Parts: sequence; C-alpha cells; structure tokens
Amino acid sequence: MILGMSLQAFTLLHVVISLVAIVTGFIVVIGMIDGKPLPAWTALFLLTTVLTSVTGFMFPFGGITPGMVIGIISSVLLAFALFALYIRHLTRAWRWIYAVTAIAALYLNVFVSIVQAFQKIEFLRAMAPTQSEPPFLIVQGAALGMIIVLGVLAVVRFRPGIPVTAPA
Repeated sequence: MILGMSLQAFTLLHVVISLVAIVTGFIVVIGMIDGKPLPAWTALFLLTTVLTSVTGFMFPFGGITPGMVIGIISSVLLAFALFALYIRHLTRAWRWIYAVTAIAALYLNVFVSIVQAFQKIEFLRAMAPTQSEPPFLIVQGAALGMIIVLGVLAVVRFRPGIPVTAPA
C-alpha cells in the first residue's frame, strides 16, 4: 500500500498525473512559441510534473533505478524552472533558463512514458522486447526531435509581455 492505496491504484494515479503533465506541458510549450505565458496552464504543468517525480519516488523499489535517476534530474530541472518563473520572474537570462528547464522536464516525462508503454503494452513490447529495436528507437528519436524543435522555437520566441509577430 502506498498512501493508503493499492499498488495498482497508486500506479494509475501516477500515470494519470504524468499524462496530465505531458498534455499541459505541450500546451505551455505552444504558448511559449506564441509568446503567451499561460499562467494557469503553466502552474498546472509544473505542479503535475513535480507530482510525477514525487509519486515516482514512492514506488517500492530497492536501490537506485534508471527511473529514480531521471526523477532526480527532472526534480533539479524543475527547481530551476520554478525559481526562474516565480522568483526571478523570467528576467534576463532567467527567461531562457525557464524555457529550457521546463521543456527538458517535459521531455523526460515523454521519454519515461515511451519506455513504460514499450514495457507494459503487449503489442509494443512484442515489437521491441529489449527496447533496443528500431520501433523503440524510432519513437524515442522522433520524440526527442520534436521536443528539440519545439524547444528551440520556444526559447527564441518566448518573450512574455512582448507581442510575437510573424515575419513579413
């Protein structure tokens, strides 16, 4: 039992929180690209991403796992993102530090979700049982490529309070 829930119920809660974090993360990134801060979506994204890491640490695993390492890295990234946004208010370099760290934390959620999908969903596991086969690598590569493109656009275009205009 974890927090009074069965392992199955806690896992479902963790997955739902993670999926909300991913969906809201993409909404926030699109907002960044459009130059819109979207404070409510951003708060929900950051909260659910923090909760994803926190709940991930609560699973009953012995020793350090790759998931724990990713959770630690994500937690550090989120600390910088939260500091940049809520303490430094995106001033000067803190604007791009926020964008990079928030998007990197989003990517780590996506990365882990893909890993988990290929481990838990039978037809995906059949395509890549060791997660070194082309289907897994292609999906992970596509996810990384998409995040890099969106991240670069967000870092370049995210200027809260400054209207973003399309080139003439």
